[in-house]
Amino acid sequence: MRVLFFGVGYCARRLVARESWIEASGTARSAEGVAALRAEGVDAYAFDGAHVDPGLERALKKAEAIVVSIPPRDGTGAAVERLKAAINAAADLRRVLYYSTIGVYGDHGGGWVDETSATLTRTFRGLARLEDEARWTAAARARGVEPDILRLAGIYGPGRNALINLRQGQARRIVKPGQVFNRAHVDDIAELTRLVLTRGLEGQIWNVADDEPAPPQDVVAYAAALLGLPPPPEEPFDEARLSSMTAEFYADNKRVSIAKAKTVLGFVPAYPTYREGLRALAEAGEGRGA
Repeated sequence: MRVLFFGVGYCARRLVARESWIEASGTARSAEGVAALRAEGVDAYAFDGAHVDPGLERALKKAEAIVVSIPPRDGTGAAVERLKAAINAAADLRRVLYYSTIGVYGDHGGGWVDETSATLTRTFRGLARLEDEARWTAAARARGVEPDILRLAGIYGPGRNALINLRQGQARRIVKPGQVFNRAHVDDIAELTRLVLTRGLEGQIWNVADDEPAPPQDVVAYAAALLGLPPPPEEPFDEARLSSMTAEFYADNKRVSIAKAKTVLGFVPAYPTYREGLRALAEAGEGRGA
């Protein structure tokens, strides 16, 4: 399948590496990024939200699927507007998939949410994601394709996890009573993406998360135990100094259901909780360096 990725980042790279049937093309923001992707076998083109490599339009016209994995700040609006004609001219285009975030659900007071739940976000980032969901939905439907929106939980995996954060002294155990978060291993994101791209179902919204929304301090403590390290001290939320982005995360409290993906797609997470995911990463040597 000829898949064009707007933004070949962490999740897209993992998908391409796992799935040999994907004939990948995609975008990077810089010439250096383009060169790196081409070295990995991706037919890459420069796109930074303003400049469009002419070859990108040719690649778009040949695409059978589009996967959008760039955040709103990186020019997804510009991509839709500047490349609308090329998208509409893609004769073989069958799927448009947008990587969004469970952050669009906002705060549900710790209750469970599924794909039918209200999107209550009031944050700048959450609202920008909802705008992008609508933007790509309109672009796909204009081409006669119903889009898939994958709403991702907090992403972790090789090179990006609590084990590494601990070893680098960056992990914190911030305690806010009743607060839980879901996570999603990058391999489970890749697997659910594969199912969506290949099953031939009409496009729709899919939650991508693990099966155990858990207090973040518990995850850090478990990672520390795997490494044989003392866990960082607990920090009461009300006393912790947080970045604006971290504060936004803690403002929302919800439990995310993936029952739909399991039932409709037959999705079986390889890492149903943070324990399986972190244990596998630790066994692979993550966080063991000096």
